[in-house]
Amino acid sequence: VLGNQDLQDSIKPQKVEFHSLNFNTTLHWQPGWAREARDALYFVQYKVYGQSTWQNKDECWGISSHVCDLTHETSDIQEPYYSRVRAALAGVYSSWSLSCRFTPWRETMIGPPMVTVVHSNKSITVKLQAPRSPYRRKRGSKIPMTNYYDLLYQVFIINNLLDEQHRVLVYEGKDKVIKIEDLRPGVSYCIVAKMYMPMLDHSSAYSSRQCTVL
Repeated sequence: VLGNQDLQDSIKPQKVEFHSLNFNTTLHWQPGWAREARDALYFVQYKVYGQSTWQNKDECWGISSHVCDLTHETSDIQEPYYSRVRAALAGVYSSWSLSCRFTPWRETMIGPPMVTVVHSNKSITVKLQAPRSPYRRKRGSKIPMTNYYDLLYQVFIINNLLDEQHRVLVYEGKDKVIKIEDLRPGVSYCIVAKMYMPMLDHSSAYSSRQCTVL
């Protein structure tokens, strides 16, 4: 049987880290190494860097899950945050496990744009929509990520006769509607796009492919 100190150490949460996409931010951790740790409950706190007091996250207080949504708590996107997690089992509490420092504006991942493709006989019109943040305008619509960063759309064409991985950049810029002309009728073309942030030299993942035959 584990002594109290051993149990404290063996249920202590591991790998406490922030994951963030378009400012949708969650804290993730892994259970301690003890087999019993599967039954532990978890308690999450957070604070802005430099503050002395930790805040409890009420919705993540005594939970069995290994993830906690901190989107609302990290909405001041320029501020650096910390979070920490402890586990409890059979009346024994582990010590706290601390996350790394997390600054949403620097570290959130940007998602790909939404792509819609309309074709005529020799051209493709591509409509682009930037990903949206979870934060809302006064009127209620979600604020696009282009409000927070200087972002460019990158549009690539894949000519399916060729190699699947052979993506040709056909447009980079801020226009939401672009036209790709002088294409060959009867050929299948696929479009993918991504968001690019020149300042931090970050790219999003590629959007899902939109294919069409002219």
